[in-house]
Amino acid sequence: MAISNKIRGFMEKGSWIRKMFEEGIALKQQYGEENVFDLSLGNPVMNPPERFYTELKKISENPINGMHRYMPNAGLTETRSAVAKGLSNETGLSFTSNEIVMTCGAGGALNVVMKTLLDPGEEFVIFAPFFVEYNFYADNHGGSCKVVPPDEDFLPNMEIFRSSINSNTKGVLINSPNNPSGIVYADKTLSEICRIIKEKEVEFGTEIYLVSDEPYRKIIFDNLEYTHIFKYHDRSIVATSHSKDLALPGERIGYIAVNPSCPDIEELVNGLVFCNRTLGFVNAPALIQHLITHLQDTTIDVRVYEKKRDYLYKELTNMGYSLIKPQGAFYMFPKSPIKDDVQFSEELKENKVLVVPGRGFGLPGYFRISYCMEDATIQGSLEGLEKTISKYQ
Repeated sequence: MAISNKIRGFMEKGSWIRKMFEEGIALKQQYGEENVFDLSLGNPVMNPPERFYTELKKISENPINGMHRYMPNAGLTETRSAVAKGLSNETGLSFTSNEIVMTCGAGGALNVVMKTLLDPGEEFVIFAPFFVEYNFYADNHGGSCKVVPPDEDFLPNMEIFRSSINSNTKGVLINSPNNPSGIVYADKTLSEICRIIKEKEVEFGTEIYLVSDEPYRKIIFDNLEYTHIFKYHDRSIVATSHSKDLALPGERIGYIAVNPSCPDIEELVNGLVFCNRTLGFVNAPALIQHLITHLQDTTIDVRVYEKKRDYLYKELTNMGYSLIKPQGAFYMFPKSPIKDDVQFSEELKENKVLVVPGRGFGLPGYFRISYCMEDATIQGSLEGLEKTISKYQ
């Protein structure tokens, strides 16, 4: 037996995206890549903004002495200062480099946060639908996740949320814009979440952190303004990355930002820096830190994703699919026309369209479509999407 029973079980539970990816490769080999329409992966086809390449060329032609050496585990001071300045402009709060820790993407950031906060047996509350890795991240550090189901708009069921918090709750993890639904949490939702958190802190005499996973923060549509968490709860932490807003998922660059008003902030940040090192990340990659120092006010062209969203939403609703129009990110989460989302996803696959069943995100009965694809892939998928749902109309 090569691997542990626990990991074998986790692999079976968390393999939906990987499974669709591998089946997509097999289908493309069988039918030709141009005849298979893979909407399963959130791997942007957009290239980084031109300014990224300008900065890359500049540093390659005029390298900084020692730029590839070790650095403080929290990251380069100038990079953390640039991130802090950008956050200060966005939030109106006074961030400094002392509240920022550079990380290996948002996944690295969340692992560092959970390692720092969790004692064995403690819990994070998460909201369905959710990114499947959350459960595994918590388990990495001796914790677990308690899942709260959504209402019909993919917003948290507040009564169930209230009853889900107990004396072992160390944190509440939100993801807005949400993967997979594309829903954005507005003021009303965040206010209610934090009101309940504070109520439960008093009831149990504990400290509960609000952690926001924000890799899609800058990809929002319809002229919406992003609602930051910091004004709602002093014990708030952001974990994010530039994978999506700069189209750099393979570079694994992100950061943790701690609310400047957080109690015991010095000890908390010291713990985050320590865990960034001892988890084996040591520090975020040096070269990409130098580059993003100059890119904090730069994003990909969000209008490209908004146009794709509008096109696909119109087509799907005309076919008869039931779905909530995404407000951000680059996913849609239609309702399966049959209860068994896995069966419906298999039927789509027979028509050469690859999606991810909703149970892979903690919410059976739906399926995820990623539209960060070439237009030809989106357009090519429509025939299979329509053919599959027509059986149930």
